[in-house]
This record gives sequence, C-alpha cells and structure tokens, in this order.
Amino acid sequence: MISSLEYNTERNKLNIPEYGRHIQKLVEHCKSLPSKEERNKMAHAIIGVMGNLNPHLRDVPDFQHKLWDQLFIIADFDLDVESPYPIPDKEELEARPERMSYPQKRPKYRFYGNNIQNMIDVAVSWEKGEKREALTFIIANHMKKSFLNWNKDSVDDSVIFGHLFEMSDGAINLAAKDEDLLESKSLIYRNTNSNRSRNNNHRRNNGKKNNRNNQRRRR
Repeated sequence: MISSLEYNTERNKLNIPEYGRHIQKLVEHCKSLPSKEERNKMAHAIIGVMGNLNPHLRDVPDFQHKLWDQLFIIADFDLDVESPYPIPDKEELEARPERMSYPQKRPKYRFYGNNIQNMIDVAVSWEKGEKREALTFIIANHMKKSFLNWNKDSVDDSVIFGHLFEMSDGAINLAAKDEDLLESKSLIYRNTNSNRSRNNNHRRNNGKKNNRNNQRRRR
C-alpha cells in the first residue's frame, strides 16, 4: 500500500493547474494510445469534459478553439490528433511580450497631476478665442481645487496663475487679463472663506434642530 502512494514531487508538472491532475492523466493516456483514430476519439471526449468544467465560458466567442489550444498546452504540444483548428505554436505562446513604454513624466507640481498638464497642452494648441479662454479658466479652477486638496489652507489666485503660466511655457497668462474680466469668472474667484462660513452655519442650524427634537422627545 505504501509503495502505491504518489507524491506531488514525483508527478509530472501540471501545465494548466486549473484543470487538475485528472485531466492531465487523461491527456497523457490519450498520447499513449497506439492508433490515431483512438486518440482523436479520446481527444474529443477530453474536450467535452474540459467544456463541462467551464460552463460559464460557453458563450465566449471561439470557446472550442480555446479548449483545443489548452488541450495541446496540457499535452506539452506532443499530441498527434486531428484538430479542427490550427495547432498553436509553442515558441509563439512562450515568447515574452514586448516591453510596454511607460510615460516617464515627473511634473514639478505633482499635486496637479498629469491630466491637468494634458489639458494645458490641449488649450495651448487651440486658437485664441472664447473657447480657449473658457478652457483656461476651467483648468485654473481645477488647479485651485487640486491645490486646496493638497494644502487645506487658502491659496491666492495669483499663485495658480503663476503655476499655469509656468506649466504652459508662458503661453497662458491669466494674470495679464483685464480685472473686470477676471471678476466675471466667479467660479475660480469664489471665496473659500464664505463657503466655509456657510457650511458652519448649516451645521449650527442642524445642531439646533437636533437639540429641539431631543428636548421634545424628553417631554
């Protein structure tokens, strides 16, 4: 009894562990059959079992093609059967993919992120006009929000304009705009202190309402 035990270290390597040891043994038995007709018959039976193990993939396009490719991978590409699909090439499957190029961007102001820089590049490429001007103020608004997320204190708009001027290589200079025009862009010039006071007042009012409700319940 002891001599019949098999240890994993003595077994063949599982080329696709997801299918388990039994499928591997079936494929190895299929390879050992003497006639090609028997091998073809058993190969189709193995494909059926492999398909039953993955019923959720039956609606995937070329599901049968994938199963046959996996059958040859399990057999280590040493299976003489008639496949309804081209036999996969071992060297092509084992070849390493080409190394993907990763954008090596190291912005000076990292808290703005790369998307802000991409938006600035797009704005610079546009012709001067209302459309470009609207985009530049939107960019400045996002820059101010990003800055305040990084630094919770207030920030002067001239700092944002200076960063925008620097990041656009001098192509966008909002600091040189007319003051009346700048004041009309209320989105970026919205006073953060007033917003905070509104939030505080809202919290106080909610607190008073909660206190009143609690007093009524006690009565």
